[in-house]
Amino acid sequence: MNAPLSRIAGYPDASASHAEMANAIRFLAIDAVEHAKSGHPGMPMGMADVATVLFSRFLKFDPADPAWPDRDRFVLSAGHGSMLLYALLHLTGYEGVTSDELRAFRQWGSKTPGHPEYGHTPGVETTTGPLGQGIATAVGMALAERLMNARFGDDHVDHFTYVISGDGCLMEGLSHEAISLAGHLKLNRLIVLFDDNEISIDGATSLSCSDDQLARFKASGWSACRIDGHDPEAIAVAIERARTSDRPSLIACRTLIGFGAPNRQGSEKAHGAPLGADEVAKTRDALNWPHPPFQIPEHIIAQWRDAGARGHAARRSWIERTKRCAAARSPFHDALNRNLPCGYVDAMALLRDRFASERPNIATRQASQLVIDGIAEALPNLLGGSADLTHSNLTRAKTHRAVQADCLSGSYIHYGVREHAMAAAMNGIALHGGFIPYGGTFLSFADYSRPAIRLAALMGIRVVHVMTHDSIGLGEDGPTHQPVEHLASLRAIPNLLVFRPGDAVETAEAWDCALRAQNSPSLLCLSRQAMPTFREAGEQNLVAFGAYVVVDPEEGRDVTLIATGSEVSIAMHAAELLASVDVRAAVVSAPCFELFRQQSREYRTAVLGRVPRVGVEAAVEGDWARWLGDDGEFVGMTGFGASAPAETLYREFGITADGVAKAALRCIARARMAVNDT
Repeated sequence: MNAPLSRIAGYPDASASHAEMANAIRFLAIDAVEHAKSGHPGMPMGMADVATVLFSRFLKFDPADPAWPDRDRFVLSAGHGSMLLYALLHLTGYEGVTSDELRAFRQWGSKTPGHPEYGHTPGVETTTGPLGQGIATAVGMALAERLMNARFGDDHVDHFTYVISGDGCLMEGLSHEAISLAGHLKLNRLIVLFDDNEISIDGATSLSCSDDQLARFKASGWSACRIDGHDPEAIAVAIERARTSDRPSLIACRTLIGFGAPNRQGSEKAHGAPLGADEVAKTRDALNWPHPPFQIPEHIIAQWRDAGARGHAARRSWIERTKRCAAARSPFHDALNRNLPCGYVDAMALLRDRFASERPNIATRQASQLVIDGIAEALPNLLGGSADLTHSNLTRAKTHRAVQADCLSGSYIHYGVREHAMAAAMNGIALHGGFIPYGGTFLSFADYSRPAIRLAALMGIRVVHVMTHDSIGLGEDGPTHQPVEHLASLRAIPNLLVFRPGDAVETAEAWDCALRAQNSPSLLCLSRQAMPTFREAGEQNLVAFGAYVVVDPEEGRDVTLIATGSEVSIAMHAAELLASVDVRAAVVSAPCFELFRQQSREYRTAVLGRVPRVGVEAAVEGDWARWLGDDGEFVGMTGFGASAPAETLYREFGITADGVAKAALRCIARARMAVNDT
């Protein structure tokens, strides 16, 4: 027999009933969607009971400090139901999520956009909307919590990650990658509340899916149960049980989408459109809610504000506990601090000087491994990993220990062949705080990671993607593994720093830029084949300028050769060939177009010059035309690669010093003809 409501998990004595508190969520959602004439009322109406129990009786948070490090994380993976979250934030007292903001739902400039956006609305832990991203990001959050706990103990790190997920999230392939990883690592502080309403946009989920979700999660090492999602006592018992589990937990909450709407509940018609004035009126009658739109009776709002205040004492207690190590700089506070520690600067400077003096002829993936080895001890919160390509990506430092369920003090994650989950989990790790995550795969597999990379760029978070085998230079594996269009497609993502360094020094500087970019994700495109070091270290990080002059003829220039990565050395050889026929060629290395774009017009003009330009890159042209102009020429790929040794491929596709020199002569000839014509 279930215990009385007031006796489960410290349910507070209240003047407002559970039903009234849940209906406050429902009608704020109904009214906001109706007012906006746009939105998704069905999920908030269906999951209001679950959310009420979670937020009023379990979730550890304090609206007075949304960034409190030891708060529980709540992720609304089914982001289309955003009004559920906005209603909760408003009711529990988050500053800025006002009644006026609810009225401005989905409107320009409001804090209540159509899908939750991290950094835009206080209390939103991650940007969600693309289904499956939330649950996979939450895996990263839960992993970061366990890793931090292993380092600093329960006094400093002791919280849960809760997720509300829908059928759509669990249909996405990403969800399988994520739950498999979470089960393997036994992330027992991760609790997924599944909105098990058996409805999708097209109709019943049975149209397209007959999975046994409980069996699926159990097969991945989760505990799983099904409950009545409208029974507050059953919800509370299930959450309490999940909190003591030794593995991650799925609670399938059987709900009615659009709960309370007489003619819409249980139907896809409640999913993604306003109920309409007539149905809203009938729903008010059915749920005994006679109050005007956006009006919450005082005793109900007071009860919700009391729920919001529950975490204040826990936060104050945490602050007092952590003060003991706050007087002197501690590893714990360093981990929470987004700034790089002092020791890092010296470690990176030593690496740059070493590369410049030794001038190694190595692949940039090898240079990257040397960088990771060189900075790992200075950056104890650097958290590495690879999608089952550790020995190809060269992403593991000698000092790194593997993270496993029984070794959560490690610093290297074997993500398995789960590129998408790796990228999403890295987002969650970065959002949680305490670590700088990086992960490796082949550049050709960036397409598997792309949705999570895009969200990282949208959120403006520091994650580093190490992507090796960056061109046709990988050779015999052939066109399936040779990325030709990927650089162009990745450069098209706003706020993503795409680096393609051309030697060991540039590789170190690219890493330095990525680690200093606190508000942008970075992607390092690294070679399989060796290339000579052409750079000296100097005092400035030249990669930070995006592009710079490597070879600058003393008597001016006739042409500018611009290259990235392994093609910089080809451009330098082409300049030597041109010099032999009295053509003065400047060579520009352009490891990061995004950073170059941020420089002043004067700097860009000084680097590119006012002479014809030739671009060289073993990829498709993409947006190179911006830098080359109408009179320029691009030497690169026009289609897919082939299976052959790298040197053969470069020769057959015409990406050679001789090919670049001939392109330069053509550009110069055209420019001279144009002058003569005028």
